[in-house]
Amino acid sequence: MRHALWPDGGVDEHALEIERFFRGELSMLPEVLIAFGDDGTALGFVELSIRPYAEGCETDRVAYLEGWYVVPAARRRGVGRRMVEAAEAWAARQGCTEFASDALIDNEVSVAAHAALGFEEVEQITCFRKDLARVEP
Repeated sequence: MRHALWPDGGVDEHALEIERFFRGELSMLPEVLIAFGDDGTALGFVELSIRPYAEGCETDRVAYLEGWYVVPAARRRGVGRRMVEAAEAWAARQGCTEFASDALIDNEVSVAAHAALGFEEVEQITCFRKDLARVEP
């Protein structure tokens, strides 16, 4: 499911990132919630963390929805909503008063899903990257 959400990464890369996530190298207090159907089939997951900053937030301890995925056959049945509600409850138990997330600007489905669950858009940004491999220290 993680590969379906982030297809640019290979399976080995995702396995390494999962390891790093649970060791706390990628975020503070990582948590993963998985939704299962009545037959035990995994229907979706959310990856959560607590960040010291998130765009548009006022506190320095923000619960963050790092990843959110529902298998296609289970979409539009409330699975995603229940997972996000469980994520909100987790965040509240951690003492967070704000919950943040992000979506690629052209991912209209994700933007609409966030809005339907009460998230408000706070800003749009363009991110840049520069490879420093050729720069001498």
